[in-house]
Amino acid sequence: MSLSTTQNLQQMMKQFSGSDHVLILINADPDAIASAMAFQRVLWRRVTRITISNVNTITRPDNMAMIRLLDVTLIHVTKIAPQDYTKVIILDSQPSHHESFRDFRFNVIIDHHEPDGTEAPFKDIRPEYGATASIMTEYLKTAKIKPSAKLATALFHGIKTDTNNFERMATNADIRAFQFLFRHANIHLARRIEQVDLRMNFLDWFKLAIEQKIVDSDRIFVHLGSVETPDICVLIADFFMRVNTVTWSIVSGFNNGRLVIILRNDGLRKDAGSVASKQFGNLGTAGGHKSMARAEIPIESLKTSLGNLEKKSVQEWIVNQINAIANQGPRDE
Repeated sequence: MSLSTTQNLQQMMKQFSGSDHVLILINADPDAIASAMAFQRVLWRRVTRITISNVNTITRPDNMAMIRLLDVTLIHVTKIAPQDYTKVIILDSQPSHHESFRDFRFNVIIDHHEPDGTEAPFKDIRPEYGATASIMTEYLKTAKIKPSAKLATALFHGIKTDTNNFERMATNADIRAFQFLFRHANIHLARRIEQVDLRMNFLDWFKLAIEQKIVDSDRIFVHLGSVETPDICVLIADFFMRVNTVTWSIVSGFNNGRLVIILRNDGLRKDAGSVASKQFGNLGTAGGHKSMARAEIPIESLKTSLGNLEKKSVQEWIVNQINAIANQGPRDE
């Protein structure tokens, strides 16, 4: 293990004492959950108490299965009393990534996204890595901690998910971490987590999406109206990309006062993250990777641009926004 990782581990451990009550805050997804489990293991018996808290509502069936099958205990941030904790950690996110993080001052930030400039007593931010779980695996190896089967399975699943089975950005460090975890993970358990994709009530949304889809050349669009969770849009956008002639899948819906737009493409020509930023970033938050992206636009901002939020109007506006840039030729953005 590299000297820098050893030094990072030493510097990180200096932030804690045996009397500390530690709060780990995450925007819960497989990478964040796995990273929190690993951080908890690194601090095991070194502090008085460790609590893992999620700022989001967990609705995706695979995430719920991961929590259940790996015995992960999470407490929602609304049930947390910040004054009860002496140290606060954020993993796989940074303070600007979610409004709930703004209520806390962080002692440790570990992440693989681009740095947002927030200062903390200890930071380990590696945007070149494909997953925070890879960073945390290095910490475990450096500390000479053999992960349990459940912890290894969580980290294994976290890396697979955040690198999209290594189809998205990944480094040799991610591959080394994955190879190490493969020796300790329960592969059958990992497969059970991966195969839990749908809740029964999601099937009606698939029916609606298939009936109301708009096919424009090699692109599929559908606006679902109000959805109970944006995860429905994600699942349907991924589903449409399995159609052999489709190179773009754009699925949208209203949730929690925002229009959520999920973009998927084949990653061969246009950059989905760049398209989302250029076409929707001026109205809300937008960005992502080459083959997958997301935009979230507050309803008030959308009203200013559209004038009305009728389903047909929203659908046509999204189609026009995407086609305006997707039709500019095969060059990469």
